Amino acid sequence: MGDQNRAPVFEALNRLKTMRIVPFDVPGHKRGRGNPELSAFLGPRCLDVDVNSMKPLDNLCHPVSVIKEAEELCAEAFGAAHAFFMVGGTTSSVQSMILSAVKAGDKIILPRNVHRSVINALILSGAVPVYVNPETNSRLGISLGMKVDGVRRAIEQHPDAKAVVVNNPTYYGVCSDIRSIVELAHKHNMLVLADEAHGTHFYFGKDMPAAAIRAGADIAAVSMHKSGGSLTQSSLLLTGKNVNSDYVRQIINLTQTTSGSYLLMSSLDISRRNLALHGERIFDRIQSLVSYARDEINGIGDYYAYAEDIINGDSVFDFDRTKLSIHTLDTGLAGIEVYDILRDDYDIQTEFGDMGNLLAYVSVGDREKDIERLISALAEIRRRYKRDKTGMLETEYISPSVRETPQRAFYADKEQIPIERSEGRVCSEFVMCYPPGIPILAPGELITKQIIDYIAYAKEKGCTLLGTEDIETRLINVIK
Repeated sequence: MGDQNRAPVFEALNRLKTMRIVPFDVPGHKRGRGNPELSAFLGPRCLDVDVNSMKPLDNLCHPVSVIKEAEELCAEAFGAAHAFFMVGGTTSSVQSMILSAVKAGDKIILPRNVHRSVINALILSGAVPVYVNPETNSRLGISLGMKVDGVRRAIEQHPDAKAVVVNNPTYYGVCSDIRSIVELAHKHNMLVLADEAHGTHFYFGKDMPAAAIRAGADIAAVSMHKSGGSLTQSSLLLTGKNVNSDYVRQIINLTQTTSGSYLLMSSLDISRRNLALHGERIFDRIQSLVSYARDEINGIGDYYAYAEDIINGDSVFDFDRTKLSIHTLDTGLAGIEVYDILRDDYDIQTEFGDMGNLLAYVSVGDREKDIERLISALAEIRRRYKRDKTGMLETEYISPSVRETPQRAFYADKEQIPIERSEGRVCSEFVMCYPPGIPILAPGELITKQIIDYIAYAKEKGCTLLGTEDIETRLINVIK
């Protein structure tokens, strides 16, 4: 058993500070001396440890000492066979996870409400998606988890598939029955890959939904910078006992930088230690804060802060109770409109708003007075802005019609046309609202009138649309 009080990368950086080393290596700012303005902005203590790989600090591409020790402690804390420090965000973790499991022509079973990074990995790998379209909650308009029967049917129809991808949880907090999906997939010799970008706390809190690796999943991509407290862009890739971790490292090194940031790695190291030692208390407090906020917001009227009340034992097998997901349509306001008002009028920045929902991300850094301020602002927004909701778009998720694989569509000969004239054509790029980064359209999917209307409505409501070559999302690339 490792000592979870230790933080090997952090300790090595502190040792480096005591050494009188003259840096004739990169980075060129030379501990901040070469860029006084940056040093003044970030602080000399920060730039003093923005250093390059060297023997005392190990090498992220081929760790043999302090990074190796830190990864081993991390694996033990999460219950994984191996943990990899990732410095390209959970996008890089997801892509490495999928590239480790499938290659060109391999089938992979996945829900369509995945993050863009998953479909990007299919473009890179040439794997063929087999979508299990999730149910939609008719009241909330959001996509849910995968039904076990839906996964079973996909496996029966595509027994040659190599892997199954599970969101654990979705952006809104919805969890599939990951244990049953793991059991089903493993019976058919398929790997289970978990996009656990929003599930770091599942490994440390009590009364939490099942954590993927502990439920038997083979690989999980975990965003430590979300609920884990590390720096933005730091992430983990966890593997189970039946995965060749040496091969996974080779896959990671295809795309991950050879100049790993020690700021990011030390933040992973320190945050793992904090969660291993104090995680249960931290997440118990967060659940209490969110439970209080949910009750107060539901007491305002017209808002619906949902949680375990939407659990149905299948497509919503469980719910992440740290998620403060709020349905806004009964106020006559889209979630993105409430999001904008909170930021512009109340100086409150929430995680995202979509057509009918708002997500306020509550974590270790939040205080009771912050929660009270959010509740008060929402009450005042309802009083000031409430209107009739007639004519508002109520469905967030549109089931796709897939006509071509993502890779073939992305690299196909294409032409650029106005979106309003694209009905019936096959898209060769992405269109999505960000956040949450779930594609409205992905390469290879048929463009329908419903999708065109949705994009126009999202623009009208102020959603940030991205994914198209045209920065204003007026034109779209389609296959010739």
